[in-house]
Amino acid sequence: QVQLVESGGGLVQVGGSLRLSCTASGHTFSRYVMGWFRQAPGKEREFVGAITWTGGRTYYADSVKGRFTISRDNAKNTCYLQMNSLTPEDTAVYYCAAQDGPTYRLGDFPYWGQGTQVTVSS
Repeated sequence: QVQLVESGGGLVQVGGSLRLSCTASGHTFSRYVMGWFRQAPGKEREFVGAITWTGGRTYYADSVKGRFTISRDNAKNTCYLQMNSLTPEDTAVYYCAAQDGPTYRLGDFPYWGQGTQVTVSS
C-alpha cells in the first residue's frame, strides 16, 4: 500500500507555469510507475502522462506533449509535473497515481492521491 499526496496547484494566468508535486509514503516508491491524470468539470478523468520506475521513460497525452514534463526523485519519494504554457483547457483537478505494472491505463492504477486544483484564467 502506498499513500500519495499532491501539492502545488493553484490559480495561474494563461501562458503561466505551475509545478505539481506528488509525495509518496508507505512503501518503496521506486517500485511504482507514476502517472498523472486530470479531471475537468463535467468530463471524465483523463491521462496526462506517466514515468517509469527509474525515470528513464516518460509518456504524455498529445494535448500536453511539449508543454508538460514529468520527473521523479526516488530519493525524495516524489514525482513532479512541470506544466508550462498553460491554457484554460488545462483547468482541472490533477491527480497522481501509482501502480507496480508497466501499463498506463487509468484503471490499472490502484493508488491515488486526493487531487489538487489547477485553474488557468484568461
